Amino acid sequence: MLPKPLLKTLTEAGVGSRRRLADAIRNGRVRVNGVVAEDFRQPIDLRKDSILVNGVLVNLKPQKSVYLLLNKPKGCLSTTSDDRGRMTVLDILPSKYRSLRLYPVGRLDKNTTGLLLLTNDGELTYRLTHPKFECEKEYLFYINSILKANEKMRLQQGVKLEDGKTSPARVRRIASSPPFNYSITIREGKKRQVRLMLAHLGHRVLALKRIREGDLILGDLQERKVRELNPKEVRILMNSCSDG
Repeated sequence: MLPKPLLKTLTEAGVGSRRRLADAIRNGRVRVNGVVAEDFRQPIDLRKDSILVNGVLVNLKPQKSVYLLLNKPKGCLSTTSDDRGRMTVLDILPSKYRSLRLYPVGRLDKNTTGLLLLTNDGELTYRLTHPKFECEKEYLFYINSILKANEKMRLQQGVKLEDGKTSPARVRRIASSPPFNYSITIREGKKRQVRLMLAHLGHRVLALKRIREGDLILGDLQERKVRELNPKEVRILMNSCSDG
């Protein structure tokens, strides 16, 4: 069995997202055979080596990759735990999934509903969340007003927020999914990005729902319901967020 790079080993073990694990290595929170790891590419022998992340031994035995599509309800946190006892996405998963070390791919804020992926596949998480892949995300939103032509143009050209200018968005008026009256497609995942973009133009978003990520569509999955992706959907999703 050929050695694997440390970061790839950890992501495949389902310990967390690639980004989070990279931070753990940088911050000296990963030990290989008792020694603090300093190189993402450090070769790991799955038969002999032991790895601790935050003092917890990592199970290097290959596990089945699981991909869940959840229609997140309003008021639910896109995290696996909360020290204030609030409802998280793990709380609404069927019990058979709760011990599989699944984690959300990106986040939806507490009051945003819709498509949220959960998986133990670090590579897919990396592709869906890293800015270089520019994975599209489509949202429906409701505002109690009408976007003017110049406002739509500003969204399409990019809006300057506190952490920089957003990439160009696609915006269109809709009437087929009440109460939502607009669709917006973005290629970033800044915190509360859609709400902040609209707020910058003086519009308060009253309802927000994600309906697509890459080529994966939420469809008619009801709120609080979850289903597993089939292999074809996983391949399509991976290919739709490729850097070419």
